[in-house]
Amino acid sequence: MAPAPITPEYRLLAELEAAFDRLIERLEVLVSTHAQAPGATWAMDQEDAGADWLRRALLDFWYQDGQDGRATRSHVGLVAADEALMARVREANAAKADFAALLRRIRADAADLIPELKVVLPFRHPALHDHLRGQGLARLHLKQCWRAVPLAEAPLARVRLAWYRSGRSIKRLTVREAQELLLDLDQEAPHVRIQQRQLAGIPDGEPLARVQDQAPLMRANLFYRESLPDGRGRRALNVALPLFVPSPDGRLPDHNIPPASPPASRTRALRSDARLESEPFLPSLRIYRYR
Repeated sequence: MAPAPITPEYRLLAELEAAFDRLIERLEVLVSTHAQAPGATWAMDQEDAGADWLRRALLDFWYQDGQDGRATRSHVGLVAADEALMARVREANAAKADFAALLRRIRADAADLIPELKVVLPFRHPALHDHLRGQGLARLHLKQCWRAVPLAEAPLARVRLAWYRSGRSIKRLTVREAQELLLDLDQEAPHVRIQQRQLAGIPDGEPLARVQDQAPLMRANLFYRESLPDGRGRRALNVALPLFVPSPDGRLPDHNIPPASPPASRTRALRSDARLESEPFLPSLRIYRYR
């Protein structure tokens, strides 16, 4: 009897399993390289920022009980890295990029595999899985797997860290699309009826915008010791994982200590040229009119 043919879905899953193995392996090598010749480290809200902390931060791939599937956990810190360690970071990021590319293929061609692989992949590393399962962390958080480890391209004079919570995602939509979204709400609720009347009173062709406030994130402003070849002397980037900084002497650049928690409200003033009205047109849906 001839063996059953290998399906495209099975092949994709096998490729992803191999990519996950490479990702774990390269992160373990990264942590081991740091442990053999540790440079200075600093972690926000952590007294001991040693090898154990670094391993937990880089291998935090798991949902916690009650965690919003759209949210990710952050591990803010700084790591002074020699050339060997910086090379290991770049190799780990290459493995993460490969893993992310395969995930995109699976989402496009075999999306039904996603729930399965979140459960199956951890079993490929029994020691890791058994330890985490005891803490209720046995299901993979895919974004926490593939998000890149931040690194600076060149030695830094200083780093300034600050919370940023002004980010918003804005999705343009039509009046008809807004009507369909309103239909998903309680049609007997007075506030919904008021919004339906408001929407009926504007032209069908008027564009609207749905706004989603993004979760607070840590932003690092990097100031290089010397300008980069393209002339830049500074750079800003988001840091959800420890930032690796080139440091031949194993020391960290001058850096501040940001608050452990983000501010309670938006800290940046609204731009005077903002294109959206200041108050939502349909509050229940966070939908705004353009000015």
